[in-house]
Formats: sequence, C-alpha cells, structure tokens
Amino acid sequence: MNTKAEKVSLLCDMIAFAIVDGELHEREYLFLSIIAVELGISKEELNQLFHEEHRSEIIKSEFERIQQFYRLALLMHCDGVLHEREQIKIREIGINMGLNPFAMKRVLKAMEESPTSMVHPDFLLEVFQEQHN
Repeated sequence: MNTKAEKVSLLCDMIAFAIVDGELHEREYLFLSIIAVELGISKEELNQLFHEEHRSEIIKSEFERIQQFYRLALLMHCDGVLHEREQIKIREIGINMGLNPFAMKRVLKAMEESPTSMVHPDFLLEVFQEQHN
C-alpha cells in the first residue's frame, strides 16, 4: 500500500463495513481513527470520508488483502456485538478479495473464541498459507 489513494480506499472500505449494521458505534469510530492515524490520514480527512461516495480499489498483494480482512474482522468485533449482516458482509468482501473461504471461516471462529477477539499474526498467515498446499 504505497499511495494515499490506496490508503483512503482501504479506509473507505472499512467505513462502509462499519455502518453495514445500520449504525456507527463509538468504539468502531475510535478503531477507524486509530487505523487512519496508522495510514497517515488526518482526523479531518477521516470525517470527510463519511460524507463522500468512494469506489474501492483492488488490493493486489495477498498479504495486504489478508491484512485488510483482519482489520475488518477486528472492526466487526470492536463494538462487542456480532451482527448477522456484518458476518455475511465480511465473508462476501473476503471472497471478492479472492481469499479462501475456509481460511476466513477458521480465522473468524478463532477470533470469536478468543477473549480479546484477536489472533496471533503467525496464526493468521499460517491459516491462509495452509490453503495453498
């Protein structure tokens, strides 16, 4: 992820996912703010993105697609409520990104069972790499 346009696109995808359940929870907004800072996007720019229509860019690198999937999964869990629409949408997004459905299912299950809703990065990569063999 090199360009600002790519970073804005990732953030826009996350914003769209955050409101798929019909509302933006405060914890979701805080999570989006943290991601924006990490991507070098100012709070003003982040707030403006909520009012703009944006078209997603294709993420070329598999590693970056896995990262984005995991960010979305964390966003899904951060409000403490797993909405059915979020679960359907994250699977749809993952498939559209070309990620393996079985790997996605394993990661989401592990996150559900984790007390922190997080998984170790090695586990995350291992699950997706297993599907290549």
